[in-house]
Amino acid sequence: MKFIAALATLVLAAVASGQTMPTPYNCATGPTQIAITSFTLSPYPLCINQMVCATGTGTLSTPVIQGSTLSITGRYLGRLVYTDNHDLCALLASQGFQCPMPTTMTSITACVLVKPNAPPNIGVALRVVAVNGDGGTLFCQAADGVVAKTCP
Repeated sequence: MKFIAALATLVLAAVASGQTMPTPYNCATGPTQIAITSFTLSPYPLCINQMVCATGTGTLSTPVIQGSTLSITGRYLGRLVYTDNHDLCALLASQGFQCPMPTTMTSITACVLVKPNAPPNIGVALRVVAVNGDGGTLFCQAADGVVAKTCP
């Protein structure tokens, strides 16, 4: 049994070193305020204790207003192994954008620190959800098998 666990760890580490980002998909259960046409995480694989930027491109149907939040969760074998929550307008302000963000914006990028407690070298089901200050879902994007690693 130990051999199988060690082998699985080596395979995951090898895959993580040259892996491309898993294909994201819409995880919203209802309507969204951004019709996402593309979603990326950069850099990928994620680096623990370093910044990662999530970029969603699409059509915004309502302005992003104060009180908007960004929530990130990761699950492994169905168990919650990672959570992170942010004020979306504060993240955008750190990049020179102010809320309200007009509907003419076609791309939103939010950069956050991958917390030190992120599980290394395992594929997690990652979910990134943005909720507008009016309570509406801006977007929900998920990807299965997202990997974080310890980077130099």
